[in-house]
Amino acid sequence: MGVAASYLRGLLPRPAATSVPSTVVRRDDVRIDPAHLLRYARVCGCTLTGPLPPAYPHLLGFAPALTLMAGGDFPFRLPGLVHTRQVLTWYRPVEVDEALDVEVSAANLAAHHRGATIDVLTRVRAGGDEVWVGRSTYLSRSVRLPSTGDGPAEPDPEPLPADAWWRLPAGLGRRYAAVSGDRNPIHLSALTARPFGFRTAIAHGMWSAARCLAALEGRLPERGEATVSFRRPVRLPGRVGFGARIDDAAITFAVTDPADRLLVSGRVAPRD
Repeated sequence: MGVAASYLRGLLPRPAATSVPSTVVRRDDVRIDPAHLLRYARVCGCTLTGPLPPAYPHLLGFAPALTLMAGGDFPFRLPGLVHTRQVLTWYRPVEVDEALDVEVSAANLAAHHRGATIDVLTRVRAGGDEVWVGRSTYLSRSVRLPSTGDGPAEPDPEPLPADAWWRLPAGLGRRYAAVSGDRNPIHLSALTARPFGFRTAIAHGMWSAARCLAALEGRLPERGEATVSFRRPVRLPGRVGFGARIDDAAITFAVTDPADRLLVSGRVAPRD
């Protein structure tokens, strides 16, 4: 199924959310297009001096994930879904010229204080070995599940002082959509975002994650895990600050707005 057809199927009503779909979508022998990787690097601020940027394999799973999420057994409709959290795990550097097998599935349908969430898992293998895993958590504000003790919202950690400021143009969401394939209307313009409760377009969560990791290039572990929480919308256009704290155990980082409100928080730690 093509991306456009998947989006159209994703518009259709869904039955009441009761269970995680058992569907698994696979793509074998996936090859990296160097021109596409270059466009991604330009949008996300990466430099291409070695292995794949740690957030890039997420894009290899995007079309399979869209097929999964457009299926009739997926409990949420696509329009207006909000990406709230991302965990990226890389077990070794992934080289640009490797042949990769990609598998996407769903897990963990759960109640949330603003609706309901589900995880989409992307697993990337090379030569039969798992080299990268992504766990994307998506929120539907239109679905309600029986309460399971999800409790109140997690409090924000203390924001970090900004070491750099980034100006984000109004068209950033459209630029990332062009390279990622993620054309969720909340990212494209104020006009298309407003029906879903946003005053302006908002940046893709995966752009925010990729841009933060790009700012940490040269300091990331060869084997590591990044956990990124998207706490408030990164509005477009806008100006945001990035700060990081590095110690022996982990790197913590944050994106804040000019009023020092926390927008994105994250942590990178090495894996054994």
